[in-house]
Amino acid sequence: MSKPIPASTTYSISDLAQEFDLTTRAIRFYEDMGLLQPERQGAGGRTRVYSPRDRTRLRLTLRAKRLGLSLVEAKEIIELYDSPRDTGVQLERFLQVLGHHRQQLEERMEDLQVTLDEVRAHEKEAKSLLRKLAKPKAA
Repeated sequence: MSKPIPASTTYSISDLAQEFDLTTRAIRFYEDMGLLQPERQGAGGRTRVYSPRDRTRLRLTLRAKRLGLSLVEAKEIIELYDSPRDTGVQLERFLQVLGHHRQQLEERMEDLQVTLDEVRAHEKEAKSLLRKLAKPKAA
């Protein structure tokens, strides 16, 4: 088990990039999307300083991406958990998003199955034609 991270811990963009195997450009993109809100320090605020909250939001964003959710959907769900609103409402919305996404995946899977069946039929036909072509040569 990993140790709890003290609330005072901060991360550089390089720290997060290395930990999550991302480019710094990807992290900046997530920041542009409003998923991360690092503090700015140094001359002209050029140095980003990420909090444990940002790290958790990044982890949740990547988990949502693995599930196939859009970044907009990920942001909506993550922000629901950031708000002090009723957890029931948050969970209902999460279930709505997941249900919609599952339905899309199932439809895509059905389409893929139809295509796969067509490919198998064409393979079977091509093999049959090859066998017919090979018979006269053997005779």
